[in-house]
Amino acid sequence: FFPRFTYEDYQNTAEWLLSHTKHRPQVAVICGSGLGGLAEKVTQAQIFDYSEIPNFPRSTVPGHAGRLVFGFLNGRACVVMQGRFHLYEGYPLWKVAFPVRVFRLLGVDTLVVTNAAGGLNPKYEVGDIMLIRDHINMPGFSGQNPLRGPNEERFGVRFPPMSDAYDRHLRQMAHVTWKQMGEQRELQEGTYVMLAGPNFETVAESRLLQKLGADAVGMSTVPEVIVARHCGLRVFGFSLITNKVIMNYESLEKANHEEVLEAGKQAAQKLEQFISILVSCIPPLCNAS
Repeated sequence: FFPRFTYEDYQNTAEWLLSHTKHRPQVAVICGSGLGGLAEKVTQAQIFDYSEIPNFPRSTVPGHAGRLVFGFLNGRACVVMQGRFHLYEGYPLWKVAFPVRVFRLLGVDTLVVTNAAGGLNPKYEVGDIMLIRDHINMPGFSGQNPLRGPNEERFGVRFPPMSDAYDRHLRQMAHVTWKQMGEQRELQEGTYVMLAGPNFETVAESRLLQKLGADAVGMSTVPEVIVARHCGLRVFGFSLITNKVIMNYESLEKANHEEVLEAGKQAAQKLEQFISILVSCIPPLCNAS
């Protein structure tokens, strides 16, 4: 009933990567839709197409290049995913989050997640960056969870807590760094809600999500965060607000992926610069709780 990867499958993928690169990353970054340009900032880059890597899924969504980039981001040893995997592509969630456990076996201790998201909070504007404080796992309400099935104790405990999913110290550091950058718009901070997709939300769904306390909505990120916390990685994340969610039945606007990518292009450089600075400031894991 649970045809999943074994611990040895994760090991085989990690060992293949370790044998094909001299890089030993400390930080992993997952780039969301239209945000893969961060990988262009990586120096001494060594690039693998997902198709080359044993057991790796394939990206099938526009805006996701499907490449794993090893190197240095602002002096910090990193591995960057140019493109992620989604439930709506047909992948089970344990496969969506497969790379995260591989990163753990590579020696990574911190995961940075990014995504393009719709703004539910009326204060948010297109182009805003939201630091993720918390998430709502809507697929999880119906039993869709990447940890479903037999637990692998070598990665983590059966019932991992998620009340501290997004590291408090790193969030505090992000606010300080943002102020030092002198940006005009404030750094938002809020709750991200994941839906399964691939359709965008109805007006009624959007209103419900807002009442539940969500500030931004998307179709990714949460499975990777759950698996990262399960295996002991420290996490922080960002949503780039690429559209304002339709809340009004009289509105003639419609959300579409092309507009999401275009808005992402216009604001992505700011987020990429921000993450590049933050990555260089991340303290050793032993100094954070």
